[in-house]
Amino acid sequence: MSAGRGDLPPAVRVAPPGPRSRELSRRIAAAEAPGINTLAGDAPSLFWQEAVGANVVDVDGNRFLDLASGFGVAAVGHRHPRVVAAVEAQSRRLLHGLGDVHPHPLRVELAERLAAVAPVAAGPAGKRVFFGISGAEAVEIAVKTAVLATGRAGVVAFEPSYHGLTAGALALSSRPAFRGPFAAHLHPHVTRLPYGGPADAVAARLAADDVAAVVVEPIVGREGVLPPPPGWLPALAAACREHGTLLVADEVFTGFGRTGRLFAVQHEGVEPDLLVVGKALGGGLPIAAVVAAAETMAAWRGEGEALHTATFVAHPLACAAALAVLEVLEAESLPARAAARGPVL
Repeated sequence: MSAGRGDLPPAVRVAPPGPRSRELSRRIAAAEAPGINTLAGDAPSLFWQEAVGANVVDVDGNRFLDLASGFGVAAVGHRHPRVVAAVEAQSRRLLHGLGDVHPHPLRVELAERLAAVAPVAAGPAGKRVFFGISGAEAVEIAVKTAVLATGRAGVVAFEPSYHGLTAGALALSSRPAFRGPFAAHLHPHVTRLPYGGPADAVAARLAADDVAAVVVEPIVGREGVLPPPPGWLPALAAACREHGTLLVADEVFTGFGRTGRLFAVQHEGVEPDLLVVGKALGGGLPIAAVVAAAETMAAWRGEGEALHTATFVAHPLACAAALAVLEVLEAESLPARAAARGPVL
């Protein structure tokens, strides 16, 4: 069965997961470490074969509607033609650019585009972009930036929240089942406050002047898709400004048009100090970024080795895909289309 143009209704040939998915589930269980798949116990997985637009076809020929949008990645649809064309063209020029030493032209273009569209508070020197590979890594980059820029150690996070499962991001994520096994190795200076709770409780915590960053999802994602009360995000931003704490907006889940604006913070005119993006940015390829004022990012400047980098950072194929995604979002007015389907905030 084909996914067609990506706008077809579901069609189930075999009760899922079908025999081919079950066979592959047995094989992957014998070859891959346990604990990566989010399905509980030994339940067989549904293996994808093809995806385009809103449709996914599994290895048994069943066609589905992907209502999860690839965990938020497929904001422009699976395998958008412009994204595929950009990746194909880049693959014929440069597959790897030694990301932490020798950059490539698309990295410059993407940094400029992200700086232009990101609604972050910026001074006369403008904005700067720090690339990462995953959303969790970008959250860690944002917190590291805040620690360097402020000289403080404390971080405020919220209940509920989800910021990723790498060690630094895990310290901020709220679910005890994720944190528990690794609690002894997590950042000890995290204060947890109720999401959408009294803003004066946040201000009271910040009054000690030891908090580097307040990290917040403008809309809680994995833990329940919960919008904040009206006025709560602006109050949070005001408290951060008053106490010299940097506001980090984690828009890995909400960014790039999903809420009817390019970024969810724009619904209430909030300009965070650091904006974290990922998922939809790559159109299916792994890339993430943090955008902040040049003065804030200047805290990373040093004389020795880079304090945070990676071999595959700002990968040429991912940058090509991301630039195509930004073009599609604008050309097809996707944020406006999302807004027309119903208000989020």
